[in-house]
Amino acid sequence: MKVAPRFKAGHRILVTGGAGFVPSHLVDALIDRGCTVVVLDNFVTGSRDNVAHLFGKPTFTLVEGDVSAGLPTDHPALAEPFDAILHMASPASPTDFEKLPVEILRVGSVATLHLLERATADGARFLLASTSEAYGDPKEHPQRETYWGNVNPIGVRSVYDEAKRFAEAATMAYHRSRGTDTAIVRIFNTYGPRMRPDDGRAIPTFISQALRGEPITVHGTGNQTRSICYVDDLVRGILLLLDSTETGPINCGTEHEMSMRQLAELIVSLSESPSEVSYITRSADDPEMRRPDLTLARELLGYQPTVAPEDGLRRTIAHFRERSGY
Repeated sequence: MKVAPRFKAGHRILVTGGAGFVPSHLVDALIDRGCTVVVLDNFVTGSRDNVAHLFGKPTFTLVEGDVSAGLPTDHPALAEPFDAILHMASPASPTDFEKLPVEILRVGSVATLHLLERATADGARFLLASTSEAYGDPKEHPQRETYWGNVNPIGVRSVYDEAKRFAEAATMAYHRSRGTDTAIVRIFNTYGPRMRPDDGRAIPTFISQALRGEPITVHGTGNQTRSICYVDDLVRGILLLLDSTETGPINCGTEHEMSMRQLAELIVSLSESPSEVSYITRSADDPEMRRPDLTLARELLGYQPTVAPEDGLRRTIAHFRERSGY
């Protein structure tokens, strides 16, 4: 299966949250195609540094604003119709769930509705960045798109899980009732350059601790698993879905699964750190296992991740080392 590029030079694309970790890499890929890209970000978790290398390019515009309040009406870059709208905005790390719960709920609900209205009016393709968190603490392994999930609706993580589940429901409602051209990608654990060192996720935490020579703090016994995907692989999968006519949801990530203990030990080894692994109390509703079934992505999109964890982690460690000076 081969998906031909659908969006390229001459196409206008809006990326919400485009100054964030994953979206900024996606913006780079779209710019490289020749697309005209407008990024809307309120910088609650995103950073101008992630897109600073694009300043001055005629095909790139950065607009500061909160999409939950609707698209700003006074900016000329937002006045013309878009060919595609990628809703990537949302705080997404464990520390954000406690610090920004209302903001997360609003960007998953109100903002999604605003953008679906705009996509419908423009005749644009709307792509929603959903998440493996839609599966909660899964009872099915690996997780297929047909699995409805096991989510605690009132837990600390629920603000993110349920916001994304609402966003998926809204996306499908517009597709069915308004004929909006939509797509949903469920993103699994992703890592790479431009991650926030202090965002509370395992990989940036472990790398930062290893580079400082501090104990690597693993939650619980460390037996819980994740399947980690390098950001370049994820971006390629998202673009395949964007270019296709598929609605989804479609999982995107990698099937290479490892325990948190194994991940910590691998990062210590790759960073040549003296750090030792220590164990701390496990957070509530922390999923026991997480691995996508990529059958649909392979069959419908021709997607196949190519970056091995060792290679991706080396690149990420090098980025953190350069940025921190360790």
